Amino acid sequence: MAYVPQFTITPALLAEAERIAALRERIHGAAIDAPWLATLQQDARTRNVHASTAIEGNPLTLAQVRSVAGGQAPVRPGARTAVAHERAVREVNNCFAALALVEQNAAQETARHDDVLALQSALAGDHVPPPPDAVSGLMFELLEWWYTAAPKLSPVLSAAILHHRFETIHPFADGNGRTGRALALWEIYRRDFDAHRIFATDEFFWDERPRYYAQLNAVRLAGDDLTTWLEYCAEGLRVTLEKTWLRIQNLQAATNAPAQKLALRPRQQQLLRLLRDRGQLAPSEIWSELGVSRQGAMDLLRPLIEAGLIEKVGGAKTGHYVLRNV
Repeated sequence: MAYVPQFTITPALLAEAERIAALRERIHGAAIDAPWLATLQQDARTRNVHASTAIEGNPLTLAQVRSVAGGQAPVRPGARTAVAHERAVREVNNCFAALALVEQNAAQETARHDDVLALQSALAGDHVPPPPDAVSGLMFELLEWWYTAAPKLSPVLSAAILHHRFETIHPFADGNGRTGRALALWEIYRRDFDAHRIFATDEFFWDERPRYYAQLNAVRLAGDDLTTWLEYCAEGLRVTLEKTWLRIQNLQAATNAPAQKLALRPRQQQLLRLLRDRGQLAPSEIWSELGVSRQGAMDLLRPLIEAGLIEKVGGAKTGHYVLRNV
């Protein structure tokens, strides 16, 4: 039997969708023009990881998660045992690994059971066997809906539906909440809604955690009607975009410089994603990965360097390109 989500498009949901569309257009226009795109991306990763793990009880603060992201060991409070602290750090590292997996596979048109298992395994740190056949069947139905019916809906709706349905199925012994939120983010990326990966969507759920759990449960009490959940998630996405816009304005004010205009070409977007995922690329790797000539690679690189998005480090023969931190 195919999965068919139940919901109603209410005036409140439509109003949130209009606000979201306006904010997204404003943010993406500013973000493409900004030389501090990499800073926004890293900030969003860190905030998403902190919020998603904190919802499940991880005690690390946002500042400590930033330390983990930077490869530094966060200071352990005296009241916390070494074992508990190491577990918390490991959980955060696992969440960063899962988020990297989502980013790397965002372009996939379809998702399989193995993809979900890989995501959950990254989050849990080890493999958890799949559930009984009945639950596995529900997952097959959900995955089929994801790559056949979900694209017909706005990603604002499809991400929220995917999130809730996965948590309702609850296929694993541990990590279902983190995996469900990661799948929702995967849908946001897959549909290119957050084209620059700068939205920290999980922060909204963490900021009002009791309300988050109440909204999850409200769907069951309403006979699996997702309407109130969709309104809640749309509100969360709108709040997330408002915070993102504020961070963009703060960054622009801090640098005391207007954003530089740059209309990114598809290969330039691909290059930025490669640098984000790999950290650095030699010139020969760039023209090999992008399928362009040496001169073609320079034509792509030059505007990005002038806009302050990337920089070359190292000598003439050993130099490589990296995203610029500002």
